[in-house]
Amino acid sequence: MSARVMDGAAVAARIRGAVAEDVARLSGHGVVPRLEVVLVGDDPASRVYVAAKGKAAHEVGIRAATHALPAATTAEELRELIVQLNCNGDVDGILLQLPLPSHLNSRAFLDLVDPAKDVDGFHPLNVGLLHQGRPSFVPCTPAGIMELLDAEGVGLSGRRAVVLGRSEIVGKPMAALLLARHATVTVCHSRTADLAGVCRQADVLVAAIGKAALVSAEFVKPGAVVVDVGINRVEDPGLVARLYPGDEGRRGQVAKRGYTLVGDVDFTAVREVAAAITPVPGGVGPLTIAGLLRNTVRAARRRRGME
Repeated sequence: MSARVMDGAAVAARIRGAVAEDVARLSGHGVVPRLEVVLVGDDPASRVYVAAKGKAAHEVGIRAATHALPAATTAEELRELIVQLNCNGDVDGILLQLPLPSHLNSRAFLDLVDPAKDVDGFHPLNVGLLHQGRPSFVPCTPAGIMELLDAEGVGLSGRRAVVLGRSEIVGKPMAALLLARHATVTVCHSRTADLAGVCRQADVLVAAIGKAALVSAEFVKPGAVVVDVGINRVEDPGLVARLYPGDEGRRGQVAKRGYTLVGDVDFTAVREVAAAITPVPGGVGPLTIAGLLRNTVRAARRRRGME
């Protein structure tokens, strides 16, 4: 029997609805949350993500603006902008879109963002609070995944969870959130021995390693819950045909625009083993944007002593 497909878009829509209600209440007190996005360079995927975030913010009543800087922006110029946003009392949330051009140190600029405006949850103060079990701003993707698991009725206490990937953005905060919910957590990475064997022990498997269709049926315990965080461009029509046999829509995408998006999980194969699985696209992605909106509203309330 095929796994049920977990609907991240539906959960994200519910979160966005709640955010819109919060924004309306704040507006009644003369407060309109404001989000400032900093985009450096011409990365096509980043531009798409930033546009989607801005559109979603406006739809729920959040004021959003993007500072689009050229790829040649100097460290001093970027530093000056972030300091200005930190000091602007009208700004509630600051989002530094990654990746930055190679000459700019991402860690240094993420550290520069005011932790009270760090709606991505990447400042070391917010990271530390999360790992101490008293989170302030939680990174948007892991927070959204937890919301999805709750909505799907996936119990975590006492379960074995495996996180495939150890990034600061998803892997590490995901492990912290699962641990806080009393799961027994293993974090895998590129040097993990017997990767498939370790993943196969998971009751809940979160794949966030950035390699197209790496997770095959061999990685998955029968009846496991599989969350696919990966978003990978695949241009090979043969690979698309193998991963999605009979899916003319995806083949059409490759023919029309030269690529299609696939996750870290071989969806077709794993769906025959797992109990539940997220699709790509439409699974985790919408939850990430919804989490950003919610963090922005929280920042607006906290900065005014309303929470």
